[in-house]
Amino acid sequence: MSYETISINVLNGVGTVTFNRPEAMNALNRKMMEEVYTVVNAWQADADVRVIVLTGSSKAFAAGADIKEMLDVQYLDALDANFLNDWNCIAECSKPTIAAVAGYALGGGCEVAMMCDIIYAADTAQFGQPEIRIGTLPGLGGTQRLTRLIGKSKAMDLCLTGRLMKAAEAESSGLVARVIDAESLLEEAQRTAEKIAGYSSTAVQLVRESVQAAGETSLQQGLMLERRYFYSLFGTADQKEGMLAFSEKRDPVFER
Repeated sequence: MSYETISINVLNGVGTVTFNRPEAMNALNRKMMEEVYTVVNAWQADADVRVIVLTGSSKAFAAGADIKEMLDVQYLDALDANFLNDWNCIAECSKPTIAAVAGYALGGGCEVAMMCDIIYAADTAQFGQPEIRIGTLPGLGGTQRLTRLIGKSKAMDLCLTGRLMKAAEAESSGLVARVIDAESLLEEAQRTAEKIAGYSSTAVQLVRESVQAAGETSLQQGLMLERRYFYSLFGTADQKEGMLAFSEKRDPVFER
């Protein structure tokens, strides 16, 4: 199947979505949202896809939402249509997600990247929530996820001034996991994704759920959840295989 605004590829258990609107610096529009939604939901049901990577071009991951498309949107239009909601398919995806960001990740582009489990940034990457410059505010989680990731003061600084944050600052602030040479970005993202894809999918799922819960529960609740998940894996064949393989000094062969 061909798409207008994205290209896709599946290799070694890793599905890659590449934003492909070069004429608009990969600005996010309705058509792109529809196509990403379709692909991500299809891959959730596809056992051959175990990890999903989102990326853009060397110039822009996504330089924001498509402003021209939003010029005539009215309040009730947005409310009735639950405008932009389908982008949440990334945050709600049951499989691990990695954003490989080069160039600009601004506004909606930064927000989509933050929906992913891991962000890898090229040394050329720049992040920001510049909506204040056009008289609005982030609408895909920029004030919420950004604050949880980098703290109130830094989030206020970015959202209230509209300034951009380069890759090194993004890493030191905790927004991105690693900064990588631009030439190696996709290779490193693929390598990481393949590594995750090779582990037990049950263990991967519970690790993700446990880490995600850390931002939404008390410490004691989180510790209890983690321990229960830890106990539950003793009921799986993959846990038995993993520990046996470790004791036998060989690579495990996981069932799931």
